[in-house]
Amino acid sequence: MKPTTHWHLIIIIAVALVSQDSINVECRAHFHKKQKNKGSSSGYPPPSPPQDPAPPSPVLPPPIPSDPSNPPGSSSSNCIFDVTSFGAVGDGSSDDTAAFRKAWQAACAVESGVVLAPSDYTFMITSTIFSGPCKRGLVFQVDGVLMAPNGPNCWPKTDSSKQWLVFYRLDEMTLTGSGTIEGNGEQWWELPCKPHRGPNGSTLPGPCDSPALIRFFMSNNLAVRGLQIQNSPQFHVKFDGCEGVQIEKLSISSPKLSPNTDGIHIENTKYVGIYNSVIGNGDDCISIGTGCSNVDIEGVTCGPSHGISIGSLGVHNSQACVSNITVRNAVIKDSDNGVRIKTWQGGTGSVSGISFENIQMDNVRNSIIIDQYYCFTKGCRNQTSAVYLTDVSYRNIKGTYDVRSPPIHFACSDTVPCTNLTMSEVELLPYEGELVDDPFCWNAYGTQETLTIPPIDCLQDGEPESEGEPSTYCSKSNMPSLQTALPPELANNAIRQYNTELVVDMVRQQFKKHMHETDPEKIQKLKDDAARGLINHMLYESEKMSGRKFSNST
Repeated sequence: MKPTTHWHLIIIIAVALVSQDSINVECRAHFHKKQKNKGSSSGYPPPSPPQDPAPPSPVLPPPIPSDPSNPPGSSSSNCIFDVTSFGAVGDGSSDDTAAFRKAWQAACAVESGVVLAPSDYTFMITSTIFSGPCKRGLVFQVDGVLMAPNGPNCWPKTDSSKQWLVFYRLDEMTLTGSGTIEGNGEQWWELPCKPHRGPNGSTLPGPCDSPALIRFFMSNNLAVRGLQIQNSPQFHVKFDGCEGVQIEKLSISSPKLSPNTDGIHIENTKYVGIYNSVIGNGDDCISIGTGCSNVDIEGVTCGPSHGISIGSLGVHNSQACVSNITVRNAVIKDSDNGVRIKTWQGGTGSVSGISFENIQMDNVRNSIIIDQYYCFTKGCRNQTSAVYLTDVSYRNIKGTYDVRSPPIHFACSDTVPCTNLTMSEVELLPYEGELVDDPFCWNAYGTQETLTIPPIDCLQDGEPESEGEPSTYCSKSNMPSLQTALPPELANNAIRQYNTELVVDMVRQQFKKHMHETDPEKIQKLKDDAARGLINHMLYESEKMSGRKFSNST
């Protein structure tokens, strides 16, 4: 071999080795050597997602994150950031918050990073905002137990009492694993301001803040898979201001009498799929708030619970816009409600394009209900405006109902009728006792494609003479949006959609107070504290805008 050829060959091999090595250099830059394992800490491969059923809307959701068991661009475990390598103890009593934050920061900085909470450990962390933006393909994988502090007495006074885990400003993120997320909600449920928890079964006045367990805020292209989520102090999983969400194979549970423990709540969120999950709790299995569209729910088993609900909507004379919601191939059992739409008097906006199909009821009170007089007390006044309900279909809904209430109840607004309600193959029989053959209708118009059991003669044919003022309806131009937000650096910007000027001023004063600080770590801590404070304020303002009253809602 000639010398020149020999050197050319060496150069080619060297270049190839450098190129191969550079594939994962970004992951290795932040990889920490694992400590001695306690049980398995390898990445858990979550169940493969089923083929998405064809949604009723021709508009498909944006792509969801890749399967974390095989993150793109990585052929090794170099992108896995085990929280025990960052100092997490995992004994169920030590505060592991700092370790999780460090692991998050490391995983956030690389593509396809995985924050791993390994099996055989119980990690206790306090209220935390896991903030982006992060590199694509981020995975938060819980194979052990991730646990909130045990009740309000153990909750740090400096932490927000409105949420525990917040995932904020993320794109292509997956929450998954074979483990359990434990909310330790029992002591929160017994606060005397909770419904009927006061002396002699009373409900004392609030404030009655309780944390939602998991909240995704202003994030896109999310997946939540495979976890057991249980005993939340309040809502188990919330999505607010998100787009492109896929939820599948979750198990969500809390006792039947645990107050306000909705399983999955979405608001101002679009393109959502909820599949093959089991939910039993003390409130709605799934609740859909204002600003939601293109939501597909299939293969859900619900109960005991308050059913699957759209609403409540229109509180405090607000506008509510909900469209293109499908619930199909579901089972609802031992629940206070089945499929429900609930709105307040005085609201505006519209609910349209709603389909309930192939649903089995088992001992369900109020199996099919529209309630446009929703109210926490008996003191709500009738008002002339209302959220407009149209294009709602009920097809192949069969099973048994609790005879304490009629199985079909359409209570529509006096001034804004419900229109284009469709009934087909609805057959509901009493779970025990005699048939209740007097369904209730008020100002409800629609079509019976087949005879129903029990008969629903009160549904009026055709269209009403007046359908309310066109200004009450929704359009793309007036749909609520939460898509503008303050970035994490925060210091000199303002949030347009929330009244946070006062908070921004407070942050500026804080920075002014420390304007001569030179320690980089202290400066970063100031920025992080400011970011958390403003994000918490945004979340609080979002709660107020949603109109949810947590202490007495049903």
